[in-house]
Amino acid sequence: MPIIFVGVVMTFTYSELVAHPRLLDAIRQLARNLRVSFNENPRIARLLSAHQKWMLTQAGMALNLEAGPSGFTVAEFRELVTANGIASRNTVQNYLDQLEIYRYAEKVGPTAVRPRRYRATAVSEQAMLMWYVANLSAIDGLDGGSRALELLSKPHLLAKAQPRAARKCLLDRNWVEPPERIGLFLWTEAGALVMDEFISRIEDAEGDCDRIDIGYVDARALATEFMMSRTHLQRLLNKAAEQGTMGWHDESLRSGMWFSRDFLDEYCKWQAIKFKYVNDAFLDAQA
Repeated sequence: MPIIFVGVVMTFTYSELVAHPRLLDAIRQLARNLRVSFNENPRIARLLSAHQKWMLTQAGMALNLEAGPSGFTVAEFRELVTANGIASRNTVQNYLDQLEIYRYAEKVGPTAVRPRRYRATAVSEQAMLMWYVANLSAIDGLDGGSRALELLSKPHLLAKAQPRAARKCLLDRNWVEPPERIGLFLWTEAGALVMDEFISRIEDAEGDCDRIDIGYVDARALATEFMMSRTHLQRLLNKAAEQGTMGWHDESLRSGMWFSRDFLDEYCKWQAIKFKYVNDAFLDAQA
């Protein structure tokens, strides 16, 4: 595989990422790291637990890091989000209100001053830093690089890397609109957490087997952990089974479940889009 050296790390084309023999390993490592992050702080992890929230969170943080202490306006946030068809104007305001309630964002300056400006709190910026580190650590697994350690030692690089990666993702329709089978999970509240759980369970995906075991799935326990409706999660699993995405090893819901290989391949190709932008933006920030 052709590689280009940039400092101490490598850059990849999208085709190189998709063809990389360790791509699934990288995505599995990321899923396991994100599961740990959820256990440490479930509430803030849920800001990235559905695709629309993921995009809103990345967009808001990009504006926050670009604006610095002066903060960003609601109008700027709406323009970035609505221009890419991610959410409505009302959704943007509701999202900011939610962030303010949980103290993940705060108003800047006197409330009577218009336009109203916001900035992320320290806990939000730290959470985004660790999310970026987790993604870089996964990419490091492809080439033995030291991206994650570099960002941890130079956290100021996040201010340049995250906005570039976020804007690239928001402009790529293949990322904004995931394939239907992936979207079934990711457009659902906490759906990304469910996917991380399933991907983290994969132990053996080698060979030509069309069905990859993910073990027994306790829908009740999983729904409780992710603060979602058990009925909704069971419907999600049933719909995925109807699509051939996954299923049970026998007719009993108490049996173990499997992932179809073609769905896993499709998911890895979709994740590779983000990996490319995260890596490219970090290399640009270093430069």
